[in-house]
Amino acid sequence: MRLLHLVVICSLIFAAAYVYRIKMESTARVERVLQLRAEIREQREAIALLRSEWAKLDAPLRLQGLVERHLPLKPLNATQYDSLKNLPERPPRFTRPDNPDPIGSMIDAIDAINEEPPVTGSVRRPEDQQ
Repeated sequence: MRLLHLVVICSLIFAAAYVYRIKMESTARVERVLQLRAEIREQREAIALLRSEWAKLDAPLRLQGLVERHLPLKPLNATQYDSLKNLPERPPRFTRPDNPDPIGSMIDAIDAINEEPPVTGSVRRPEDQQ
């Protein structure tokens, strides 16, 4: 009987130690989750701050002022465009004028092949019927 009591007491101590260990692990995990949530909140606040700073730096009025102050640009005048008669000459053609376009002739050949109906072995070609 004493042996049974000793086994039960040892198992209760072991069970209590195991439950205490589980409780401590869960407490540590809860603390880690809370810490991560706090870090996420801090990072989101930092992102919001950076976005607001970016919006301030990217404001069109601010950029226009910086451009006017630091760049020696002048407004575009319509008189700066040239007329069509001052365009350079057209580049020379490397094919003869009477020769067809080589790429166009290739495309025409492909189209002609695709337009012919397919001929099977059981049907004669129109040239062979005569």
